[in-house]
Amino acid sequence: MANQTIRIGCIGAGKNTRERHIPGFQKCEGVECVAVANRSKESSERVAKEFGIARAYADWRELLRAPDIDAVCIGTWPYAHREITEASLAAGKHVLCEARMAMNAAEGRSMLAASRKAPNLVAQLVPAPQTLEVDSTIKRLLAEGFVGDVLAVEINAAQGSFVDAEAPLHWRQDIRVSGPNALTMGIWYETLMRWLGPARQVMAMTKVAVPRRRDEGGALHDVKIPDHVEILTTLGNGAVAHLRFSSITALGPASEAWIFGTDGTIRLEVAARRVSGGRRGDKALAEIPIPAEQRVGWRVEEEFINAIRGREKVTHTDFEDGVRYMEFTDAVVKSAATGQAVEVAAL
Repeated sequence: MANQTIRIGCIGAGKNTRERHIPGFQKCEGVECVAVANRSKESSERVAKEFGIARAYADWRELLRAPDIDAVCIGTWPYAHREITEASLAAGKHVLCEARMAMNAAEGRSMLAASRKAPNLVAQLVPAPQTLEVDSTIKRLLAEGFVGDVLAVEINAAQGSFVDAEAPLHWRQDIRVSGPNALTMGIWYETLMRWLGPARQVMAMTKVAVPRRRDEGGALHDVKIPDHVEILTTLGNGAVAHLRFSSITALGPASEAWIFGTDGTIRLEVAARRVSGGRRGDKALAEIPIPAEQRVGWRVEEEFINAIRGREKVTHTDFEDGVRYMEFTDAVVKSAATGQAVEVAAL
């Protein structure tokens, strides 16, 4: 499909699909968004009208039966990712699936197996976005030995606010549709893997601030997704990492990441996309300039299209790494439930 028009169908049209994916595809040369299937025919038609998309379906299965659609962008909640991904691949469609990959590692492994049975099709996950502009710099510093041997990592991912006990149940708090994917744990672990590789073992503690919440219809549900997660983990090189994810640390410190080594320290200030560092003998950290051309940022839709055309391979993010972060999520859930350290299953 090097020079042919690539026709995209969107299944699920939530915030990320409307704000990033559809506009991103529409900016790509030789790409058309031709169909959308959202939660109802009415909502599909609204999205189609908003973006000038020709066809709106009431059911995603109808969209997959359309012979002129080459690829699908799956923007549903995680509970539907496995079924739609596997059906799309079986229908001969390339797949870009929203993160998190699935409800659990077993579903993720099933998706990976389906993708391996269709090696001619591109299977890509939407990547963790928060460090895309700085990843190349941090990986370069580590490769050059800026910190020496990595000893410890600290990640504090704050979405902090004071608890609103009356707020309705958000879909991300509903384990029936989100699985155990808590807060930004999955995307930060994906980032950590980019820098330092997978973890070997985890020890976790979690906190649910409001045990029961009402959904939009007023029905009361137990909340099983934590509002605060503390994780100690060992990495493949023997380093120890402390990861904190929280939506309840109101007025607390901003999100940041630290990498401590035998000879140096790297700090990332997430909101500012600023990297600083210092080495043995320095009295303080100093900002490390990042040239504009190295701040690559978001290019998910472009990467997907280029992979379909055979111009590049998917790096952000392939299904293998998706399974790895789902295995990490499963291990965290098990550790929090048992109070014991849990090995992270290898791919």
